Amino acid sequence: MKPFTYERANSPAEAAAAVARTPAAKFIAGGTNLLDLMKLQIEAPTHLVDVNALALDRIEPTPEGGLRIGALVRNTALAADERVRRDYGVLSRALLAGASGQLRNKATTAGNLLQRTRCPYFYDTDQPCNKRQPGSGCSAIDGFSRQLAVVGGSQACIATHPSDMAVAMRVLDANVETVRPDGARRVIPIADFYRLPGDTPQIETSLQRDELVTAVTLPRPLGGTHIYRKVRDRASYAFALVSVAAVVQRDGSGRVALGGVAPQPLRDTAADTALPQGAKAASARLLADARPTHDNAFKVPLVERTLAAVLAQARS
Repeated sequence: MKPFTYERANSPAEAAAAVARTPAAKFIAGGTNLLDLMKLQIEAPTHLVDVNALALDRIEPTPEGGLRIGALVRNTALAADERVRRDYGVLSRALLAGASGQLRNKATTAGNLLQRTRCPYFYDTDQPCNKRQPGSGCSAIDGFSRQLAVVGGSQACIATHPSDMAVAMRVLDANVETVRPDGARRVIPIADFYRLPGDTPQIETSLQRDELVTAVTLPRPLGGTHIYRKVRDRASYAFALVSVAAVVQRDGSGRVALGGVAPQPLRDTAADTALPQGAKAASARLLADARPTHDNAFKVPLVERTLAAVLAQARS
């Protein structure tokens, strides 16, 4: 690791101000992604602002009938919360499908959403990567791309977003709450939170550098059957090749989001509309712009098969 300084913030605005004062500063909570990247010198912040002392670790009802999940709620606690298991089962199931028990004990709600979109070449500092060094090139495009994006990528990057929780948040239409150094607050729909790589793959979200996530809010419960199905190379502790988060109503209508196929959780309202017509129709809408490589072309039919299994499970 390279040397860095450290401080503990006492309020969300104070934490944001501390990051604003130092150009290469970063927030740190559970550290399950950032510390790994610091050890590899992929991330090299000169200053860390610890936000663990902030009172952002509660799950509370909202006046609208939903839930407000503090940014520091640990993944284990969120997956086990009775209200989440009852009313937002797809979220609980997605969390339990991600990482390991030890990591879920440390990982936070905001940290999970903000983990870097990455691929094996991102970790290999001997290989060009536009995320690590903009303009250096994307090794994955002409390299091994089995796990990588089939839709939403660009000539600059074809990495996939690794979060299972984010896919569930996308299907639930969550909102992300933030605060700036001056105390100004913002609410960002999860649909607008992530950015596609385009020519700037190093910019992954719509957050400003000094903007701190304080909570994620869920709308009123949707009812229906909640399913999260994840296809991966290992039975646990592996990123998704394809994952499907779905909420299916009794009449066959519902909503669906995909993980493992794009640089962000993938959802299309046209696919939601097509869901009663079956997996083939909905998958065609979701992957209408797919541009798979030779290595990952199998993901296109795998999406349809996985979604078909989800719909069959919902009917049963």
